[in-house]
Amino acid sequence: MKFTLTGTGSVKGCPVYGCDCPACIKAVMDPFLRRRPASAILQSEGEQTLIDAGLTDLEERFPPGSLKQILLTHYHMDHIAGLYSLRWGSSLKIPVIGPDTSDAPTDLLKTPGILDFSPTVTPFAPFQLEGVEITPISLSHSRPTVGYVFHRNGRRLAYLTDTLGLPEETLTFFAEIPLNIMIIDCSYSPDMADPPGSHNSLKDVIELHNKIQPSRTILTHIGHELDNWMNTHPLPKDIEAGHDGLVITL
Repeated sequence: MKFTLTGTGSVKGCPVYGCDCPACIKAVMDPFLRRRPASAILQSEGEQTLIDAGLTDLEERFPPGSLKQILLTHYHMDHIAGLYSLRWGSSLKIPVIGPDTSDAPTDLLKTPGILDFSPTVTPFAPFQLEGVEITPISLSHSRPTVGYVFHRNGRRLAYLTDTLGLPEETLTFFAEIPLNIMIIDCSYSPDMADPPGSHNSLKDVIELHNKIQPSRTILTHIGHELDNWMNTHPLPKDIEAGHDGLVITL
């Protein structure tokens, strides 16, 4: 099982349009430092599953037939924007699996094109995809959102974006299973007095890392505020910043 981070940016991305902070200037100069919408690819048994669809160049990235399905965490635009053009393809159907579609944009549901929104997930009800057991779990966000725990051959990877902390039932779930890798929302630096929105700061992530105790914690949904902080501060042991293109093999 291989897991690739295709995007690690917050809703603003990096560089932020019009921003001249050090992180954004560096990202303009060095493509490796750029962050696109938070998303990932799960590869197992020769099949690819896209996790979130905020990237707007999906048709260029994935030749027809190369995506087995799309797994959504929620319906904010930076996680579904790429579906708006992808739906106008032809000669195939792509299942889009995610939370209850009552929260999905009406336009996408009325004219889904090649997208099939009929499969939905229920928190803590596991299902199988390409030899991987996947368990949706509840997250704490401004609209209904799930994370996913991927389990194969005794190893587990959790993908947890977008969230601010974790609900009690999710913390209880993690208390009962060993977790090898936790990929988690970390939009803000720890020195921000009152971070906006419903996303973690590094303080929140450190608290969750200590509670859940995964072997490795990887940050995603990273804002330029955190990138600027990381330019002059080290991250704690066993916590690392993800980057677009990072490949994790289990």
